[in-house]
Amino acid sequence: MKLHEFKFELPQELVATHPARNRDDSRLMVLHRATGTIEHRGFKDILDYFTEGDTFVLNDTKVFPARMYGNKEKTGATIEVFLLRELNKELRLWDVLVDPARKIRVGNKLYFGESDMVAEVIDNTTSRGRTIKFLFDGSDEDFRKALHELGETPIPKETLQRETEPADKERYQTIYAENIGAVAVPAAGLHFTREVMKRMEIKGIETAAVTLHVGLGTFRTVDVEDLTKHKTDSENFIVGPEACAIVNKALDAKKRVCAIGTTTLRAMESSVSANARMKPTQGWNDRFIFPPYEFKIANCLLTNMHLPESTLVMITAAFAGYPLLMEAYKEAIKEKYRFFSYGDAMLIL
Repeated sequence: MKLHEFKFELPQELVATHPARNRDDSRLMVLHRATGTIEHRGFKDILDYFTEGDTFVLNDTKVFPARMYGNKEKTGATIEVFLLRELNKELRLWDVLVDPARKIRVGNKLYFGESDMVAEVIDNTTSRGRTIKFLFDGSDEDFRKALHELGETPIPKETLQRETEPADKERYQTIYAENIGAVAVPAAGLHFTREVMKRMEIKGIETAAVTLHVGLGTFRTVDVEDLTKHKTDSENFIVGPEACAIVNKALDAKKRVCAIGTTTLRAMESSVSANARMKPTQGWNDRFIFPPYEFKIANCLLTNMHLPESTLVMITAAFAGYPLLMEAYKEAIKEKYRFFSYGDAMLIL
């Protein structure tokens, strides 16, 4: 398929700039792949489609406050530093994006607020990318505490067209987030509340957790018409034996296995055994999925409403079927569903 096939007109007012008042107040569009029918429900209705022994697979990654602001030595210019990933824990080396990039060269030092945190630029990686070394006297625990105090929640402010607000610290995070490492939230999980999770438990719906630390590649623009030539960023992931046991039990019993989010789906597809079961796997994932594609593990998917020409709409189309998803998106726009990370949900059965 080609890039232009995923282009559609999305009114800017349908991009959700803020979360719903309550997490489970979001709407839920339900797609039935077998019949092509579309239902309009609320997220609180999601459990109507599942029974005892069905399994939800969650991505338990936790967003860390990756956006920092420092001041350049001598000039005092304010520089945004977006932490992408840690390269070396002992040396405190990080891959980052800087803005404005034209002002930052190798050898420059950045000072962060009134703290003792200083960073030196030691390499250029891309037009905006830099490798920096943090100069900090203190233990690793103190260093990480300082990073969290200096950083802010990394909402995609260019898309949301607003700055970070205090409420984002809680709402741009799933309630089951556990393993720190993401710079973007696995958005499908944002709809879950303690009440919904308790109802799942009572109904006998199992949960299994995998970890995929979502990177900025989630929002990276696809700039090639031929999708086979698009390269994605690598993201660290872990699929443990406990999750595999839960999922494989559900598959053997011919139960529903629902991936909560496209990041979960990609982690699952990167851990498939020769007999089409999930196996313990960890490493780096740069899998880019678009139609046509045959999924091996998950037989249903919960995801959000995605932006035109994004890698997320492509993987969703691969799961739902391209014609059905495009029809559903026309319906979603007509019915004024809310799109993007803080938007409404879609369940594909």
